[in-house]
Parts: sequence; structure tokens; C-alpha cells
Amino acid sequence: MLGFSSVTRRQQHLIRCLGGCNNHYRYTTILHNHNQQQKKMQSVTPILEADAVSIIKSITPALDHSRHKGQAGKIAVVGGCREYTGAPYFSAISALKIGADLSHVFCTKDAAPVIKCYSPELIVHPVLEESYSVSDDEKSSRADKVLAEVDKWMERFDCLVIGPGLGRDPYLLDCVSDIIKHARQSKVPMVIDGDGLFLVTNCPDLVSGYPLAVLTPNVNEYKRLVQKVLNGEVNDQNGPQQLINLSKGMGGVTILRKGKSDLISDGETVRSVSIYGSPRRCGGQGDILSGSVALFLSWARQQDGESKLNMNPTMLGCIAGSILMRKAASFAFEHKKRSTLTSDIIECLGRSMEDISPVN
Repeated sequence: MLGFSSVTRRQQHLIRCLGGCNNHYRYTTILHNHNQQQKKMQSVTPILEADAVSIIKSITPALDHSRHKGQAGKIAVVGGCREYTGAPYFSAISALKIGADLSHVFCTKDAAPVIKCYSPELIVHPVLEESYSVSDDEKSSRADKVLAEVDKWMERFDCLVIGPGLGRDPYLLDCVSDIIKHARQSKVPMVIDGDGLFLVTNCPDLVSGYPLAVLTPNVNEYKRLVQKVLNGEVNDQNGPQQLINLSKGMGGVTILRKGKSDLISDGETVRSVSIYGSPRRCGGQGDILSGSVALFLSWARQQDGESKLNMNPTMLGCIAGSILMRKAASFAFEHKKRSTLTSDIIECLGRSMEDISPVN
């Protein structure tokens, strides 16, 4: 402002000397534009870059011989159908690679043999049904059986990932809607991604008001959420405030908006993760992120009350999952460049984790 004031005084002197109306018009235009720019800057919600490295270190459980199987995390992915078998695998295996003890996949019967062939490490449940395999008379009873099968395991899970490779079959989505409702009743945290976001966008009440829900939309998924919940368009000029408004509009769910910088909000504050990353945008990276966030969220809940960081577990899980995914993508790109695939990034998760939070 001091620099602008000196320029202003010189312009005023020139106007008085020349007496030119055109110069006076130019001066007032410059002053008006400057004032408008200042107002915009003052109205923009500030973004705080998260100290993601410290967060990972604070919530990652120590490895010692006294721990037993399951204490480091039990994650379940609900997704996978005939067309999409890679996405649930990417999400589930990522949680294991980072340090989860057990990782389950609940998928359709057609998808199960394929996913089992990808890795024997995953526990695969072929329980979901699609419309083509169920007659109209059977739909109600089969849906009850699906929910009962998932319910047998529900209390064992620290977090669910809902949506990777789910597809958009109406009957399958109805079954998953029942699973979401039951998870809420059981107070199980959920990370909603992929086709799970399609389901939630069409029916926001499924997660609205549930503080243990996390949504991880990409550019297009975020646009649809804004249109549905806020009845507007994406505002990049003040994206942080709009993200807060969207989270509040959904009753305080945590939203991780993926992009060049990942923006995360629980309706109270906004945090950014912009370090690391890769220009290679191969499909499947969002699936890695969903599995990562699910595990870190479960770890953050274990540490809740003990951590010195004053932030809720869903925010901590999103920040930690974001930085680890971005760092692994950066490592993979260093070696593979344009040929980088999702499987390459998954193989870098362990190295990235050790680089940030080494085992003592």
C-alpha cells in the first residue's frame, strides 16, 4: 500500500499539470481496480498448509513384539463388479502395503475369482449381487442376505472403503445403500470414493450429518456434489470457503477435494497438502488414496486423545493419506516417467512410509 500511495501521488501531480480528462479517467480506473483486488484478497478464506509429515509420525502406531494381529488396522473395501476388478484391489492392497494387518473385499460373485487371483493376501467375500443375477421376486430376500453377510463382519472393521469398482447397477447400489446405513448405526468410519460418490451425490442423506464419513471427490465428482448440495457451480476464486460450505451443507462430513493441491475440510477449517505429487495421472491413484485414508483414519482414531495435534481423526487421516499417496507417486515417476502405472505407485508406498516415519 505504501508503494501504491507513492505512485498515486505522482499520478495526481501529473493529472494536475496536464489537466487531462483521459489521464484522470485512467487514474480513477487504476484506483478502482486496485481497491477491488484488495477486497477480493481480504474476502478469500485462508488455506493452511498441513504439517503432513508430523501428522503421519504422530498417528502411526509403533511396531513391537507385544502387538497381535488386527491391532494395526482391519480395513474392508465394498466394491468390485464384472467390469471393474482392479479398483477394489488397488484400495485394499494399498492399506496392507502401508501397514494394515488385514484387508477385506466385499464384491460381486463374478469379480471375486479375479480379485483373489491378484493377491492371496486379501480376504475376498463374493456376496454382492447385480440385477441380472436376481429375479424381481428374489430381490428383497437376497438383499437381506447380503446385508446379513456383511453384518457378520462389520464390528471387526476399523474403517470401510465404499465405492471402488462398484459400478452403477441399480440393485447393487440399493444393497450398498443398506450397508452404509448399517455402518452408520454401528459407528464404523467410511471413506466414500468412485461410484460410492455417485450413490451419495444422488442421495446425500446416506452420509449427511455423519462425522465419521469421508468423501474423496475428483474434479468432476466435486462439481456434481456442489451442484447437488449447494445448488451452484464450482467457485475456484474462493474454493476453500466453498469447500467449507459444502462440508457444512452435508452436516459436517469431511471432504478431501483432489487436485494439484489436495484441499481438506470438515466444515470448520481447511487444510492443504501440496508437496510431492506426479504429473502422470494414470487411473487408479484415487483407489490408492481411499485405502490409505481409511487406514490412517483408523490409526488416528486409536491415537485420539493422545495426539498433541488438535484436529479430528478424519482430517488427520485425509492429510496423512494425501501426503503418502503423493510421495509414492513422486517416487514412482522418478523411475518410470510416462510409463508409470498404479502398480508402480503401490510398490513405492512402503518406501515412502519408511522415508517419512522409519521403523525404530
